[in-house]
Amino acid sequence: MFKETLVAGQAFEKTITVEHKDTAAAFGSGSVEVFATLAMVSLMEGTALEGVQPFLADNFTTVGIDVCVKHIKATPVGMKATCKAVLTEVDGAKLSFNVEVQDEEGKIGYGTHQRFIINLPEFMKKAGRKG
Repeated sequence: MFKETLVAGQAFEKTITVEHKDTAAAFGSGSVEVFATLAMVSLMEGTALEGVQPFLADNFTTVGIDVCVKHIKATPVGMKATCKAVLTEVDGAKLSFNVEVQDEEGKIGYGTHQRFIINLPEFMKKAGRKG
């Protein structure tokens, strides 16, 4: 499952520039042209996913299984948003993270996120099952 050891305390970061496609208006989750909560959650999940992927053996990846976040401040189009995902626990195949997103003016969201390590071919075989 692992090709390198994942340990609690490891941190991963990802920065994006908020674009129109990232707004609540574009997602249809609101009518305002600011960073959507859905886009913030996607950034959080993506940061955790991309952070741990290099530690996983071939044919393994992770899927999100839990997200609990607060979105506390609006971020306009054109501003950078940076997520930091800190691995807090490795429990077999379950990975837990604290996640926080900041824009250029400060914290805009925070919470927890869990991912589960899967064997991708086996997962897709099961996902394609009928009935």
